[in-house]
Amino acid sequence: MGWKSTLNRLELTGGSARYHKIDYAAEKIDALLCDLFIESHAQAPDQIVLDLDATDIPLYGHQPERFFHGYYDSYCYLPLYIFAGDQLLCARLRPSNVDGAFGALDEVKRIVAQLRGKWPKVRIVLRGDSGFCREGLMAWCEGEENRVDYLFGLARNSRLQKIIGRQMHEAKLLHAETGKAARVFTEFDYQTHKSWARARRVVAKAEYLDKGENPRFVVTSLSTDKWAARELYEKFYCQRGEMENRIKEQMCLFAYRLSTEEMKGNQLRLYLSALAYTLVEALRRLALQGAEWAEAQVDTIRLKLFKIGALVRISARRVWLELSSTYPWKQIYARAFDALRC
Repeated sequence: MGWKSTLNRLELTGGSARYHKIDYAAEKIDALLCDLFIESHAQAPDQIVLDLDATDIPLYGHQPERFFHGYYDSYCYLPLYIFAGDQLLCARLRPSNVDGAFGALDEVKRIVAQLRGKWPKVRIVLRGDSGFCREGLMAWCEGEENRVDYLFGLARNSRLQKIIGRQMHEAKLLHAETGKAARVFTEFDYQTHKSWARARRVVAKAEYLDKGENPRFVVTSLSTDKWAARELYEKFYCQRGEMENRIKEQMCLFAYRLSTEEMKGNQLRLYLSALAYTLVEALRRLALQGAEWAEAQVDTIRLKLFKIGALVRISARRVWLELSSTYPWKQIYARAFDALRC
């Protein structure tokens, strides 16, 4: 029987041997997510942008490796997600007492190797916030054998703010003249005193708002001839904000159900949520393209396309599904059904 208690026991990978359990090979699920991404392309893409981000999943019990996180002001886990566009390539559960970039290099190495195994010449760019601006990750990307570019946020400091002092003054004057938010972009080579092994290209946004100064910085391996400073920040870096919507969609598919007494069981639940998202994303991409819900959130699709009542009649030759004639989205349902028929 598919009662919630029975399903819950299936997810408890450790503990009593009395009940059947779901066992899994994490490396095979990891490889599956990349394989599904590769299979979704009829030909090699010109460029793949891998978006990296971490998020918090609050904990309300005494789960293993439960720690308090000062930034999120709660006990939580800190899973790592990696997306390529809307498609999920990695969902790795981590405790919250680690750096935001913890484990990211290992995951990137694995994903890049799998992608390059299929498309040896594809360009790959890593994109993330300042939590991923780490020497190890950037140095690996810069290795000649890896051929990976990166674009990461860079946390502000007094040195950086002093460098863009003139541009910030220009932005302040523009704001005083127009009464609107003013931006002035610049770029320069920058190296930290200790943590970076070399100087790197930094693009700065000197912005002045009604509330005052709002400087932002990014560091990148992308060259000036390919991306000018303003376009790099506004048209490329800012696109990473869309990934945050994809992470929110994981919560709509119950990624927060991390209440088992083992990390392995909680990782299994995170995988189940990730695979559910992968299925809904494929439905959205293949069956709803050009439809009203082509860009709908997964919870909209789940509630309006999946959770609907139907009368099931079984005869000797057919299985009939009878939907209500007043179902308001029957045309979208029929369109998706036809698109997925073999």
